[in-house]
Amino acid sequence: MKMNIEIDCTPQEARAFLGLPDVAPLNEHLVAEMQKRRDENIARMQPEELMRSWASFGMQATQQFRDLMTMAATSATPPRSE
Repeated sequence: MKMNIEIDCTPQEARAFLGLPDVAPLNEHLVAEMQKRRDENIARMQPEELMRSWASFGMQATQQFRDLMTMAATSATPPRSE
């Protein structure tokens, strides 16, 4: 025997019927917070901001980064057999 039951209700009605909490206010808060953080991060990605933050580290940071990359490249390369 096969039975089909079709229930026509909104998600909010289904949650209320099952006794689940209404998470709409929490969801709205989280979405607003994510939008705020996204907007802040987009502002940081402006070329002027990037150059200003990179320049604040100076040439010492550039040299350290270059040394790090050189060390990583040489350690990843197998030694030559002659």
